[in-house]
Amino acid sequence: MPSPIDPTSLAFLLAENRNQPMHVAGLQLFDPPADAGPDFARSLYESALGIEEVGPLFRKHPHHSLGTLGQWVWTDDKQLDIEHHVRHSALPRPGRVRELLELVSRLHGQMLARERPLWEAHLIEGLDDGRIAMYTKLHHALVDGISAMKLMQSVLTTDPDRRGMPLPFDARATGKARKQRETAEQGLTEVPVDALRTAFGLTADAAGLPAALIRSLSKGVRNEASSLSFYAPRSMFNVAITGSRRFAADDWPLERLRAVSKASRTTLNDVVLAMCGGAVRSYLLELNSLPDASLVSMVPVGLKSRTASSESGGGGNAVGSVMVKLGTDLDDPADRLAAIHDSMRAGKEALESMTPNQILAMSAVGMAPSIVIPMLRLNGIVRPPFNLIISNVPGPRSTQYLNGARLTGTYPVSVPMQGMALNITCNSYADLMGFGLTGCRRTVPHLQRLLMHLDDELVALEKATGVA
Repeated sequence: MPSPIDPTSLAFLLAENRNQPMHVAGLQLFDPPADAGPDFARSLYESALGIEEVGPLFRKHPHHSLGTLGQWVWTDDKQLDIEHHVRHSALPRPGRVRELLELVSRLHGQMLARERPLWEAHLIEGLDDGRIAMYTKLHHALVDGISAMKLMQSVLTTDPDRRGMPLPFDARATGKARKQRETAEQGLTEVPVDALRTAFGLTADAAGLPAALIRSLSKGVRNEASSLSFYAPRSMFNVAITGSRRFAADDWPLERLRAVSKASRTTLNDVVLAMCGGAVRSYLLELNSLPDASLVSMVPVGLKSRTASSESGGGGNAVGSVMVKLGTDLDDPADRLAAIHDSMRAGKEALESMTPNQILAMSAVGMAPSIVIPMLRLNGIVRPPFNLIISNVPGPRSTQYLNGARLTGTYPVSVPMQGMALNITCNSYADLMGFGLTGCRRTVPHLQRLLMHLDDELVALEKATGVA
């Protein structure tokens, strides 16, 4: 039975075009079990093709016609071709991580076919160290980025001896996957659409909204951290983009980041932002494109509303966005970390005085220019609301396995948008922090050099805080 597509999902469908594919993805790397033969990847692929039933989420695709009175609806694909959605690939020699990232970059730039369910899973072998990779992408109309990562991880286990495990699109995994999606945090790019929708339904929160808006505007005008920004400089990232993508990924021991955090009395997320700020600064200096003013990143944050008694808010956790100055105008890494810490703390304090609905509404106001500017084709003409997006998604704290294969790394592959050519998303796993950098291939050249700069910046932070 067709079901109407909700406004949030429809917004992602309508926003999509060839230059702006709207799917999120994840790249997972696995070390086969010791008793695995040379056909381990092939056997995983064949087991995927042989599943008895595909989960409901992976069967639906969008449709509209005269029969639906022009309304977009989800319909169930009765003739699902599993071989179209699950694919088996091998890397060319020499099978380095470089070849893997090149393949992922190419796959991520390809739009999903709307006449079919909006997902693909690629099992990839041929890495020179014997590992296999799984790249899975789903349209943002189906799930947000955070839920997509949790969905991929929901079928894993801590038991290395378990076999016969279902993959995420197998109906056997549906129950656990649904629970994971229901408890997942709200995704970054859902904030503006959900916020606008929620803002129209404000009840008791409405009376406080003008005051909250005035406070946010005041902080924005004074160039202080809040959900609004008026001081982001023009940068090479804030231009029109193409549909071709470039992806780079690596990870660093969480122990190193935590040591810097402890020594500097900052948060782990502050250290992640400082690594990104320093790396972006070095990257732009190489290209002679560093603005005089600090770049501003939009950062999603989870908050505990202080006004839990609000009838419409209902208390609990809220997700908002803070515009954080990355300190790219500062030479010293310690100064940059301190500035980011102060900016994040001020931004959180500004949001914590609001109810969840007010937080979402303020986030919508802050995000609105990033939507309007590309629509009016004003990229590069007016100042952007922020320069890039940086988010940090917590992952499993223990080592995970899939049919005996040990998960050695997990990396988010995100959505660059018009006027926002670079997206950095981090995902912690066990004792690692993985960085996934997704950019427009034409606009962000030599993206992989940002990985080198991230490593250099962590070393610089360790020296500046006395850890090294």
